[in-house]
Amino acid sequence: LCPNGPAPTPFEQGYQWFSDNGWTFRDRPGIRAAKEALTKLRGRLESDGAQLGAAVVDLETGAMVASSGEGTALNPASNAKIATAVTALELLGAEHRFVSGLYGDVEGRRVSRLVLRSAGDPGLEMAHLGALVGQLKDAGVTEVGAVLVDQSYFDERYVPPAFEQQPDEWAAFRAPVAAVSIERNTVTFTVRPGAKAGEPATVTTRPAGFVSIAGEVKTGKPDAAERVGLSLAAKGDRLEARLSGTIPEGSRSAVYTRRVDDPRKLAGYALLEVLRQQGIAAPAEVALGGADEKRALALHRSAPVGELVHLLGKDSDNFTAEMLFRAAGAAAASDPTPEAAVKAVEGVLRARSAFGSGEKVVNGSGLFDANRASARSVATLLASANGDPRLGPELLASLAIGGVDGTLRSRLRPLRDQRSVRAKTGTLAKSVALSGYILDGKGKPRVAFSFLVQTTPGKTTPARDAIDE
Repeated sequence: LCPNGPAPTPFEQGYQWFSDNGWTFRDRPGIRAAKEALTKLRGRLESDGAQLGAAVVDLETGAMVASSGEGTALNPASNAKIATAVTALELLGAEHRFVSGLYGDVEGRRVSRLVLRSAGDPGLEMAHLGALVGQLKDAGVTEVGAVLVDQSYFDERYVPPAFEQQPDEWAAFRAPVAAVSIERNTVTFTVRPGAKAGEPATVTTRPAGFVSIAGEVKTGKPDAAERVGLSLAAKGDRLEARLSGTIPEGSRSAVYTRRVDDPRKLAGYALLEVLRQQGIAAPAEVALGGADEKRALALHRSAPVGELVHLLGKDSDNFTAEMLFRAAGAAAASDPTPEAAVKAVEGVLRARSAFGSGEKVVNGSGLFDANRASARSVATLLASANGDPRLGPELLASLAIGGVDGTLRSRLRPLRDQRSVRAKTGTLAKSVALSGYILDGKGKPRVAFSFLVQTTPGKTTPARDAIDE
C-alpha cells in the first residue's frame, strides 16, 4: 500500500484511509450505521437548541469510528462518577476496605476516653456500631467516661465543592462528607399515628440524640389526607426539626430521610445511643478529637471498593462518590483536602490521555454546575479502563444494565434480553449524559461510547429519549 515510505499505523492513519477510500473490511457496515445514527441524533438535538458532544470508540482497534463535538468540554453531570470510580479502583484498589473502630484504654470495666475513628467508610451504619459496641461489651466494659469523634482523616470542609450552589436543599442526595460518617450523614424521621384521631403522632429519629423536635403532628381521621410538614434548621452543631400537620388514624408510618447540616458529631451521638442500648453507661454529650489515641478496642472493615463503586455506576450515589473522591485524594497525597482529591483524579485522567483542554474536575459526584469533560475524554477513559485487568472487569460490573437495573432499569427496554448495554446515566437541569459500553454476543465489551448534551431546562427528557434511540 505504501511503496515509497513506511506503512501508516493501521489505527491512526490506515483505519481512516480505508474508510474514506471505500475499502471493504469487516467493520464498515457498523461504522456507517454509527455515523448515520449520530448525524440523526445531532439533528434532533440541534433542532431543540441543544449542544452535543459524542464519541464512539471501537475497543478492538482503538479507533474513534463516529463522533460529533467530541472535544467540546461540557457538564458531564453524573458521568463524572466514571472518573471517580476509575480513580478509586486505581489508587485504592478493588480489594481495599475502609477501617473504622473504637479506640481507648480499658481500666477495669471502664474506658475513660472512647474514640470513634474511621478512614472514610461511606457505608458505616448503626448495625456496624452495634457490632463494635458488642465487642466492647464482650471485653467486660460497663462504663465510658467520654466519647470523642476523630475526624482527622479528612479536613473540616465537609460540604463537597459546588454543593454550596443549593444550600437550602435538605434532601439526602446533598449529604455532606466526613471521615467518620454514619447512615450516609442523614437522619430518618418515622411518624407513627396515634391510637385515635386528635392524639399526637409519635416521632422517632434514627440516629437518636442529634435532632431536637419542635411542634407536633396530629393524628387525623381515617379518611384524612397525609399532610406532614417537616423543616430543619441548624442548632449549634446539631439540628432542630419543626413538625406540623396530620397523619391519618390507622395508616402506615410515614418515613422521611433528610441530610444533616454538620456531620462531624453525628456518629458520636449514634454511638451514645448504641452504648446505652447495650447497657453501657455513657455521657450525655460528645466531643471532637482523640487523634492521639492508638489502642484499638474494636474494628470494622467496610465492603471492598470493588463493591462500593457499584453504588456509583448503578445507583448514581452522590454520597459514596464524594467519600471515595476524598479518600482517593488522601491515599494519593496523604492530604485530606478536596484539592488533593482533584489532583488525584486529574492525574489518573491525564495518565490515560483522558483530560483535554477546557476540562476540569471539581467534585466526585458531578452534582451542580461544576465539572467539565469532553465526550472524547470520557470514551477514551472507558476504553483505557477496559484494557486494564485491574479496572476493566470491576468498572464494567459497576455500570447499570440497559433495561435491567440501576438508573437504566426503565430505559433501553428493547435491549433488556440481550443485556448488551452497560452505562452510566447523568441528568441535571440543563445536562444529559450517557456513557458506557456495548457488549457483543459473548459478553465482551465491543464499543465504548459517550454522549454529553447541554440543553435548556425542560428539554432534558427529549434529549434523553434521543440518546436512547
